[in-house]
Amino acid sequence: MQDVLTKLGLQAQNNGTSTGKNFFGSGDAITSWSPVDGKTIGTVTTTTSEEYEKVVATAAEAFKTWKEVPAPQRGEIVRQYGDILREYKEPLGKLVSYEMGKSYQEGLGEVQEMIDICDFAVGLSRQLYGLTIKSERPAHHMQEQWHPLGIVGIISAFNFPVAVWSWNTALAWVCGDVTIWKASEKTPLTAIACQNLFNKVAEANDLPEGISNIITGNAQVGEWMTKDGRVPLISATGSIRMGKIVGTEVAKRLGKSILELGGNNAIIVTPDADLKMTTIGTVFGAVGTAGQRCTSTRRVIIHDSIYDKVKDALVKAYGQLSIGDPLDEKNHVGPLIDKDAVKAYQYALDKVVEEGGNLIVEGGVLEGPGYESGCYVKPAIAEAKNSFEIVQHETFAPILYLMKYSTFEEAIALQNGVPQGLSSAIMTNNMREAHQFLSASGSDCGIANVNIGTSGAEIGGAFGGEKETGGGRESGSDAWKAYMRRQTNTLNYSPDLPLAQGIKFDI
Repeated sequence: MQDVLTKLGLQAQNNGTSTGKNFFGSGDAITSWSPVDGKTIGTVTTTTSEEYEKVVATAAEAFKTWKEVPAPQRGEIVRQYGDILREYKEPLGKLVSYEMGKSYQEGLGEVQEMIDICDFAVGLSRQLYGLTIKSERPAHHMQEQWHPLGIVGIISAFNFPVAVWSWNTALAWVCGDVTIWKASEKTPLTAIACQNLFNKVAEANDLPEGISNIITGNAQVGEWMTKDGRVPLISATGSIRMGKIVGTEVAKRLGKSILELGGNNAIIVTPDADLKMTTIGTVFGAVGTAGQRCTSTRRVIIHDSIYDKVKDALVKAYGQLSIGDPLDEKNHVGPLIDKDAVKAYQYALDKVVEEGGNLIVEGGVLEGPGYESGCYVKPAIAEAKNSFEIVQHETFAPILYLMKYSTFEEAIALQNGVPQGLSSAIMTNNMREAHQFLSASGSDCGIANVNIGTSGAEIGGAFGGEKETGGGRESGSDAWKAYMRRQTNTLNYSPDLPLAQGIKFDI
């Protein structure tokens, strides 16, 4: 791993505060350790309140210059960043895997998402379109146009330590905004690596200091930014509890927020489902990233006529899973992020049994050679009811709940019958069921899939969910509008001053 750290410009001691080209930091040191083997990767100094003020001031100054750069030229900077990510895809993907614990293939996939959003943003830089509107007044021209917001604050979570930052950052940059990134204190080194790579682009293009910035630390550091009126937009990814705090604080100052919070994602399996496709989609959705995706499959709602068949297929598939070092591509499942996550996993298993559930694939914490970190657990399956308290709650771990349905309407009610509303799926070859699922009377989630699982999304579509998932949208489609302010313009090119609505005002 040392060669990876060297390639990415990471030393044993790293400053976790940066205003573009300059790194500094004099706060407390936090240790980044790997859940893969329990070893220390490095230490990072955190941001002090004085240093936070320096970051914001530098970012605000950079915005004055950056917003005046033509959008296609801003897109060129993003293009170059995408190219350098291609060059460093392998070491950055390995660091993501080692620091967070996801499989190496998923680590590479996360960097590929960064590359993809850069490509998307480059094209977008020539398409920040407005509208022209016909005026009711003669010789008047109306239009809508979009302007940069200013500083965009980004609070990211450990499970996607680099991709979600890039979703926000690439769009913010081409829109003319500058960014301040509060990375997860559980995965700080990947953030510093991303900043190191940006600095190569910044130096090659003689960019002003402060377009891309990092602050590091615990929740207090994020709180400074959340309460800061100089930061008009906060994009926060994390738990529902965290999102409610962030959303409340930003709303108090009438700021804007994009909230990407928890999911409690279900797959409906109908009698017309392809069993092989269902098994693959469900297992990957449930155990990929050790169940630590906001889009991870938590519930499977199965028609009673095929319930035993689907259950048996899933139990058999779970018996073939290999759990271990995520950098070894023979393994399917890596570790949880830390021992607190292990405790939450154990609590959920105890709770589902206490509430009357039945464990058909028992879990447990793995011990012995290869599992020294204490963060490896067995993916578990429980038969449960949707009404169970623990089922209504998102547990960030590989626990899958199975339940039956009799009618399609019942299946939809079960699917929608949780507080969260991020991702959903149906497995069916029945055209009517597929279209019903996608209709206004179907899934109430921000993402609804047919014949693919709940986990995984493409850059082209806006990503986000409803209800307690927060309602935010990031990444593709027209998500760029959240990073800009809309302005309506009316231009009068007549010699008169007619008023709207035919109002007469003569003096």
